Amino acid sequence: MTQYSDRLNRMSFSQTFVMSNKVREMKARGIDVISLTLGEPDFDVPKNIKEAAFAAINNNFSHYSPVPGFLDLREAICEKLNRDNHLTYLPSQICVSNGAKQSILNVLCSIINEGDEVILPAPYWVSYDEMVKMVGGKSVFIETSIEEDFKMTAEALEKTITPKTKALLYSSPCNPSGSFYKHDELEKIANVIAKYPQITVISDEIYEYINYDGKHTSIAEFPQVYEQTAVINGMSKAFAMTGWRIGYSACPQWLAVGCEKIQGQMTSGANSMAQKAAITALKTDYSEYQYMIDEFKKRRDLVYNLMKEIPGFKVNYPESAFYFFPDISYYLGKSINGKIINDADDFAMFLLDEAHVGTVGGVSFGNSNCVRFSYAASEKDLTEAMKRIKYGLENCELH
Repeated sequence: MTQYSDRLNRMSFSQTFVMSNKVREMKARGIDVISLTLGEPDFDVPKNIKEAAFAAINNNFSHYSPVPGFLDLREAICEKLNRDNHLTYLPSQICVSNGAKQSILNVLCSIINEGDEVILPAPYWVSYDEMVKMVGGKSVFIETSIEEDFKMTAEALEKTITPKTKALLYSSPCNPSGSFYKHDELEKIANVIAKYPQITVISDEIYEYINYDGKHTSIAEFPQVYEQTAVINGMSKAFAMTGWRIGYSACPQWLAVGCEKIQGQMTSGANSMAQKAAITALKTDYSEYQYMIDEFKKRRDLVYNLMKEIPGFKVNYPESAFYFFPDISYYLGKSINGKIINDADDFAMFLLDEAHVGTVGGVSFGNSNCVRFSYAASEKDLTEAMKRIKYGLENCELH
């Protein structure tokens, strides 16, 4: 007899991992599937970071760290935030976590009561809504479209705020859209938030460095909302350290204390050796790792040119991260090879079954008209994937 809690029953499985597991199952059966599901860089961890981890092992950094992380790592994070984002924090305002996902959850656990509202601009990363459910909050969505590059306006934000609004949670650069908020766009949003001191902005900046066409801006740079903002970042995307599980938050002092309290009861400190390696990553001039960003940019342009030729796809030009989020609403309500396509998840299953290309439908990202493609894959696989999809749609029975 199952006796799941109401909290668990409110939640869904991550659609990203559902689709990636389906891909693994098909590959295990000998089916040639190209996976464009996971948001994981396909590069090896840079050599100097690995060497720093080995040194930490040899120097016996194998014991528990302080709950919010080693002091020298928190100091390195403060230096990074000052250098790259013009933000001033003390080490006591930093909490190092087991990945940026835990950093976000620490903040939500610290501020959200039952029934509090959290604004999510849609599309949003799949875990945001589920995290809000987990802490007893209610997600309130701001719909956007591909014509707007999937970005909310300050006007739409202000219309969405109610007396129950406790937080705004978004990513810039954005997973899944690949868009990012420019300086003037964020300034207008900051001006709105500053009118409502009960609102905390949770700014997920994990894709900060994977930004091809503009300067990254953190909303915390605007002094009117600095004390209302939790900056979330980590090592997984720009440094290819996904499995090392190091994220961090930079918060007002009162909120940093809350995050440490929550984390102290949940997991305690993050992996000690990975923390020491993260210091090396953050202190190294980022030009040493620029080759990864340059490669992602080449892939972005390759996929954009190929995807524009796929029938029924409406594509914009993502300026950051490593995702495309094309609108496939042309196919909704139609039958493709006898399969009814009700939403983007159905379309993603069609691509997997018929073209043997793994993607993630947009329903769990808050947009049932779009499908997410990760281009963190080789140029060969990306070219073949676009070829398969184009061929499959050009030669399908469409009703």
